[in-house]
Amino acid sequence: MPGSIGGSYRSLGGSGGDVYRATTTVATSSANAASNSSSTVLDTVKKAFNFVSTSSSASQKDERLIDSKQQQHLLQIRTDSANTNTCRKMPTSGVAEEAALLGTMPSDSMDDIELKNIQLQFPSARSLSRDDSSACEEIVSTDHGPIVVAIQGSRNKPAILTYHDLGLNYISSFQAFFNYIDMRALLENFCVYHVNAPGQEEGAQSFNEDYVYPTMDELATQLECVLAKFGLKQFIGFGVGAGANILARFALTNPNKVSALCLINCVSTQAGWIEWGYQKLNARHLRSKGMTQGVLDYLMWHHFGRNTEERNHDLVQVYKSYFERNVNATNLALFIDSYVRRTDLNIQREMDLTKKKEGMTLGMPVINITGSYSPHMDDTVTLNGRLDPTNSSWMKISDCGMVLEEQPGKVSEAFRLFLQGEGYASSVKLCPKIEPVLERY
Repeated sequence: MPGSIGGSYRSLGGSGGDVYRATTTVATSSANAASNSSSTVLDTVKKAFNFVSTSSSASQKDERLIDSKQQQHLLQIRTDSANTNTCRKMPTSGVAEEAALLGTMPSDSMDDIELKNIQLQFPSARSLSRDDSSACEEIVSTDHGPIVVAIQGSRNKPAILTYHDLGLNYISSFQAFFNYIDMRALLENFCVYHVNAPGQEEGAQSFNEDYVYPTMDELATQLECVLAKFGLKQFIGFGVGAGANILARFALTNPNKVSALCLINCVSTQAGWIEWGYQKLNARHLRSKGMTQGVLDYLMWHHFGRNTEERNHDLVQVYKSYFERNVNATNLALFIDSYVRRTDLNIQREMDLTKKKEGMTLGMPVINITGSYSPHMDDTVTLNGRLDPTNSSWMKISDCGMVLEEQPGKVSEAFRLFLQGEGYASSVKLCPKIEPVLERY
């Protein structure tokens, strides 16, 4: 290593000059120490940035050794490195990134920021169309005319049989729910048979004036033809509103053919005077004037309850448009007449379990579901009081009236747990939060 002179490195060329000057001066004598102590802060800063006087002999030696261009380049590097935080301007992208990290956006840099790759994303429109259905429709002949049954899934698997409510069919009532992501896994273990009430399917022709619409008991009897058509010995019932009442009637007369029931907004009593008056008026308007505003308002209240637009305005508009355009008013009037003339299910709970009698109530497991805003919540409470508490459960879902549309996640979770408690769908993989619950069954 070359020798050190005055606290600096000697040139390798042997010229005797110092290539690099030290930023601090080594004290070699007491005189130098005194001069260093008396130097000002400004002199120290100048020495640090190499801004010494051009009259210094050491600087003159360095300038002779270093080319003028190299000196300028070296000085520029030193100046930039020393004044990085004060002299260098941060790029616009760096300012934006720093502002985003700090949670603020400086006003002076807004003009320099360009918004790129920003695209408006609109939610996909809710569709109630047969074109979006993956089910295969078949016509089943019955004693009271043909009905349409849509099959979804593999037919060699356990059967789930659905029945819809007033003003709906299998598409408008169940298509969105069974296409829900949690229900798709369930369909891998079941085959779903969607039963449509006579004349309620999409594009149905109006019945003749002399056609006598089946009663609720006769609509339940039609299910026997469906079972015979597809060779079903048992099924799991899944009904909503009027459809739930029909499935309950069938289960009372054929308990061996129904292994479990999921009833949503099910009414077990006959129609009261207020309901009878409203429904008779609606049926008259549907026959004479079609879908009037009064009928439309009643249907929306029947399915969603009150203050629906405040909860889900878009969903309300979808169903209003569906009722106005896709419902056969004449056939719906006949279905409403049949529903309002329903009889009581005549079931009751036996309080003394030692004297339990067969046929007094539904003997199969039942899950009874309603929404907190549903106008049928009190009816479901009445039904729950008539069911056997050992094999039935009542569930009220908050913040909804039409539970399948407004809270499909909660209904699908409850339905899956209900089926797994009965020994079905054991291969459905659930999240870790649900698995400990299943161990108690």
